[in-house]
Amino acid sequence: MFYHVKELQYNAKPSQPDPVYAKKLQEILGGQFGEISVMMQYLFQGWNCRGDKKYRDMLLDIGTEEIAHVEMLATMIAQLVDGAPAHDQEEAAKNPVVEAVLGGMNPQHAIVNGLGAQPNDSVGFPWTARYMISSGNLLADFRANLNAESQGRLQAVRLYEMTTDPGVRDMLSFLIARDSMHQNQWMAAIHELEQAESVIVPSTFNREYEIQEVANQFMNFSTGEESSQGRWANGPTFDGQGNFEYVANPEAMGQHPQLQPGPAYIHGTNPTNMQMMQQQAKMTDNQPSDQSFMQ
Repeated sequence: MFYHVKELQYNAKPSQPDPVYAKKLQEILGGQFGEISVMMQYLFQGWNCRGDKKYRDMLLDIGTEEIAHVEMLATMIAQLVDGAPAHDQEEAAKNPVVEAVLGGMNPQHAIVNGLGAQPNDSVGFPWTARYMISSGNLLADFRANLNAESQGRLQAVRLYEMTTDPGVRDMLSFLIARDSMHQNQWMAAIHELEQAESVIVPSTFNREYEIQEVANQFMNFSTGEESSQGRWANGPTFDGQGNFEYVANPEAMGQHPQLQPGPAYIHGTNPTNMQMMQQQAKMTDNQPSDQSFMQ
C-alpha cells in the first residue's frame, strides 16, 4: 500500500522562471539515469525480491523515496516554466552561441504538458522501461544500482554548476546529498553480499565448468602495453581463486569458421562449385524423360 503526503520531501522552489533550465532538468527526471529510472528499478527489484526480508524492505524504502524525488523535480520544472514570458526565450536566442548551446525552451512544456513536466529526457526522448534492471540476482542488481546513483549524482552536480538560482541549487544540494548516501548504501549492501557469497556473479555456478586456462587472463588486444600496469593484470584475483595473468600477445584458439552452403530455397550466395551443381541439377530436372519422348 502506498499513501501520499502533501508536503514535499524537501523544498523545490525556484527564485524565478527559467524555461531553458527546465528543459535541462528533464534529464535527471526522465533520462536514463534519472529519478524515474531508479524509482522503477528499486521498486521492481523489491517486489521481485526472493532474498532475505531486509533486502526487500530496504529496496522498497529507497524506491518509495525516489517517488518523492520525481515529485520534487516535476514540481520544480512546472514552476520554472510557469510565468515565463515568451520573449525571454526570444531574447536568449538572439545570441547565436546561446541559441546553439541551449536550444531554447522545450515547446512541449507549453503545447503538450500545459506548463508541466514530462517523463522524457532533456532532448524529448521518452522514458523507457529498458533503462531499468531487475534480474533477481541481488549482487548484480546492487552493482547496477551503484552505477545508476553514480551517474545520477554526476548529472545532478553538472546541473548544479549550470545555474545560479539559489532555490534550484538548494533542491539539487538535497538530491546530491541523498545520492551520496545511496552510493554508500549500495556499496555497503554489495560488500555484505560479497562476504556471504562471492564477488563473481552468479556465485551458484560450478566454476569447474569454466575453461580454467583463460579464467584469470587479461589479454592485450590493442597496441601498447600500458594496461599491463593495472591491478587487473597483476596479483591475486578478487575472488581469491587465483592470480591475474597478463597475456601480451594473445593467440587465436578456435577453428577457422566455414559454414555449409545454404539450400537452394534460401537463394543465398554459395561457393561457385555449389552454384554450378545447383544449376546442373535444375537443368536435369527440366529435361524430358525418355518415356515422354517416346510418347
